[in-house]
Amino acid sequence: MRKLSILAILLAATAFLAGARLPPHGPLPQPRPDTGSATSPTPLPDKTEPPASADVPAPQPKPDVKEPSAPQTEQGKSEPAKPEQAKPELAEPMQGPPLPGGLKSPQTPAEENKPPAEQTLEEQHLTIEPESDSEHAECTAALRALGAVFKDTPRIDDGNGCGIDKPIIVSEALAGIALKPEATIRCPAALALARWLKESVIPAASAALPEQGRLTTVNQATSYMCRLRNGAETGKISEHARGNAIDIASFHFEKGEDVAVRARREDPTLTGAFQRTVSAAGCIYFTTVLDPESDAAHETHFHLDVMDRKGGYRYCH
Repeated sequence: MRKLSILAILLAATAFLAGARLPPHGPLPQPRPDTGSATSPTPLPDKTEPPASADVPAPQPKPDVKEPSAPQTEQGKSEPAKPEQAKPELAEPMQGPPLPGGLKSPQTPAEENKPPAEQTLEEQHLTIEPESDSEHAECTAALRALGAVFKDTPRIDDGNGCGIDKPIIVSEALAGIALKPEATIRCPAALALARWLKESVIPAASAALPEQGRLTTVNQATSYMCRLRNGAETGKISEHARGNAIDIASFHFEKGEDVAVRARREDPTLTGAFQRTVSAAGCIYFTTVLDPESDAAHETHFHLDVMDRKGGYRYCH
């Protein structure tokens, strides 16, 4: 009887505890006092997914930083601020062609900025090239050894770069071979002329024109002359103005007529062969050879000069 009473008490306690147990998720939500209606519980977020954008608070400005105010229009209305544009970098000012000595020329056009092809002789501000005393003495000694007849003459300075520091006047290009008229020239050009005549012109004439006899005279058209190339009003200075050039118009032989320099590329005679031979050989002695086939300005003569070019470059046409 006593055991039944104890069992009954245990059963009653168990039932009491079962009825008082709370729901697994805590107490049910209660309606808000201001709405008066019940709401469903908010589900907990899944920890494997990032929070929704609405759950992330928007960044707030720092308390000590003020928002930029929008510009005001004439009517007092604000306009949205435009994004600030990067300022363009200043380009380096354009420079003209370089001047001698590494100096830069100004931007404004000036005579000094024009290329020589567009300048007159006065605009180029040239000077006479100085000559070494020792080199001049060596050259004149070699010229005398070849039998040339010449004399020294005072320095020539005609301004604008025209002139010769140590000029000579040549009356015989070689012994017994007159140069008519006399040529005022620099010694290096006279020496090149003498060697060309001795080593190329005389042997070619003996082979091609033996009936003409000995070469007696070389007729020159131009030696020293203050001018631009081809007598133009603008352009580069002529090598004639520096005493470096001589123009040969014809050759005279003791038993025949003058052999004039003219267009002979298609000349099938020995005279044509003679002229083509001496024209080609001229490039051995001179740095520039222009013959009647070059252009209209040289239809009646050879232009021969000793212009100094870099790398020993020669122009022969």
